[in-house]
Amino acid sequence: MPVAAPTLEQPASALRGVGDALAAKLAGLGIERVIDLLLHLPLRYEDRSRCQRVATLRHNVPAQLALRVLEVDQRSAPRRQLRVFCADADGAPLLLRFFHFRNAQGQGFRPEAGLRVWGTARMGPGGWEMVHPEYRLFPELAAVRPEGGILPVYPLSAGVTQSRLRGLVAAALEAAATDPVLAVDVPGLDGPTTLAALRLLHQPPDADTAAALEAGTHPAQQRLIREELLAHQISLRMVRRRVRADAAPKLAEMTAARAELGGQLGFAMTGAQQRVIDEIGADMAQESPMLRLVQGDVGSGKTVVAAAAMLAAVRGGWQAALMAPTELLAEQHARTLEEWLAPLGLRVTLLTGRLKKAERTARRDAIVEGAVDVAVGTHAVFQEDTRFAKLGLVVVDEQHRFGVRQRLALRDKGPEGHRPHQLVMTATPIPRTLAQTAYADLDVSVIDELPPGRTPVVTAAVANTRREEVIARLREAVAAGRQAYWVCTLIEESEQLAAQAAGETAELLEAALPGARVGLAHGRLSAADKQQVMREFKEGAIDVLVATTVIEVGVDVPNASIMVIENAERLGLSQLHQLRGRVGRGHAESQCLLMYQPPLGEAASERLDVMRRTHSGFVIAEKDLALRGPGELLGRRQTGVVGLKIADPIRDADELPAMAELAEKLLDAPDASDTVTRLVARWVGDVQRYGQV
Repeated sequence: MPVAAPTLEQPASALRGVGDALAAKLAGLGIERVIDLLLHLPLRYEDRSRCQRVATLRHNVPAQLALRVLEVDQRSAPRRQLRVFCADADGAPLLLRFFHFRNAQGQGFRPEAGLRVWGTARMGPGGWEMVHPEYRLFPELAAVRPEGGILPVYPLSAGVTQSRLRGLVAAALEAAATDPVLAVDVPGLDGPTTLAALRLLHQPPDADTAAALEAGTHPAQQRLIREELLAHQISLRMVRRRVRADAAPKLAEMTAARAELGGQLGFAMTGAQQRVIDEIGADMAQESPMLRLVQGDVGSGKTVVAAAAMLAAVRGGWQAALMAPTELLAEQHARTLEEWLAPLGLRVTLLTGRLKKAERTARRDAIVEGAVDVAVGTHAVFQEDTRFAKLGLVVVDEQHRFGVRQRLALRDKGPEGHRPHQLVMTATPIPRTLAQTAYADLDVSVIDELPPGRTPVVTAAVANTRREEVIARLREAVAAGRQAYWVCTLIEESEQLAAQAAGETAELLEAALPGARVGLAHGRLSAADKQQVMREFKEGAIDVLVATTVIEVGVDVPNASIMVIENAERLGLSQLHQLRGRVGRGHAESQCLLMYQPPLGEAASERLDVMRRTHSGFVIAEKDLALRGPGELLGRRQTGVVGLKIADPIRDADELPAMAELAEKLLDAPDASDTVTRLVARWVGDVQRYGQV
């Protein structure tokens, strides 16, 4: 009885020759289904359509040759190796070296046999040679034939070879030939069908096609790029529609709340703050849940915007909750909101792990009884045993520190039949192109204006050979009653990296700054100890805080006027910008000193130059994205973006608006549901899982 051909949606183990061990290795490459093999696209191509002569070889360039075996030499000392002396049809010599081989392998190379080899040529002491090339034996030189065609080169993992992966992809293409879905046109996308495009990428017919594919200009590539972007846009919009299908409280009190809060603050809101508050107010006045991301550079006043939204929720008869990633940041928010909102009659409470059990229980009871208007806390806020009387608004600060699943835990704490509005905030500016790709399920507001009176931080790059000058500057600042940060990038000294260890630096500064109080904070401290050190610095009990990048987010110390960043060349632009944002919060002129280990590489030099030239987080984020790609800019949320197989949010930014519009059309078209389901399953997989990155 014939065995049925595998379908594309079956596990990769359905293919012949894929056992449990190989299936596990393929899973490490993200290949779990047969179709995933088709979407595992080549990095580049090798032209094996012809054999070239030794005379045309280039150093360190792969080549395929037809050779005749002249002599075989197998030796054990000084190093075990197999040497095969060969020549091409012109008599030009080439040596093959093997250091890992079986004895039988050496016996296979008999003189006068033909040999087809593929490898990277290099000029050795005695002429051209190849080390561990791929090869195939033939009876004689005249019988040698090129391997033929253009071969794809795939990303690999341990235990999976190129030849094995090529064979599996060929088997997947064979299965795809009988699949009716891949050959179907996608409405709104021109060019070849998905199947035709995939076949061409895996099996380009000639060198010109391969060159166009490597350059990223082939129509088949463009077709797949648009399809993948479309699938991700559909997925994010499906998440958004699923959430917005729920009912939410209609809160139309924002205009009055903004005026009420403005009269209490003692300073005027910026135009950008007022604009964003109005956008939030328009969302909260709807009967479907608000899903809005507020981006604001360091010091732009996001907390004011959040306070206005919370006041509007409470004036509408509902409660509000704010979730922060650290206890210190939660405490900071609670103090600020207490200062602004308590005079207006709002009851603010703080929930953190530091509270004694009895006090935490009492505060939770007050929340569930409705005796609290605004609850501020860390993950303790959304643990199962915290209940709300009438939660109408959830604010999540530093959104990139939380997964969607954690946000949804607070969403589920709304009263029966209602979902709270969601406002998520980040001080990590996200470039427009990346926001369009990764945050299509959220409306985005940008606070692009700093409050008046904030003095830009003076930024300078300083070689670490001038360490004594930097310490002298710290000595003057401490003597004047100022505080300073000294950020190190490693906790312990490393022989591999020229980074100064935080512990060693703290000892050095204690010796160099007599009378100064030096504190130390790093990621290996317990959470309680780390928070205590931060707290002491904030309260002025520490003059110089030596720390790793744990102080990147959330510490507000207006008296700190100097930021020293060791080995600044090792950090990305966005991280440098976040660290610099810890100073310049008071009235004194502040400085950020970027210490580096010379000589600087080109990329590191460019990063430090950008930091000197601009203070705009959005300019820096765009530059960081261009230099590093999207991977590290989105925290936990990056999964969906890094998972792009062929599309690139920077290179393909011009395609995004059209794909976003097409995604909406397909979701609204009743006859396109099959297409939508296929696209999401093909490129994204489980949309539920996608929404919880």
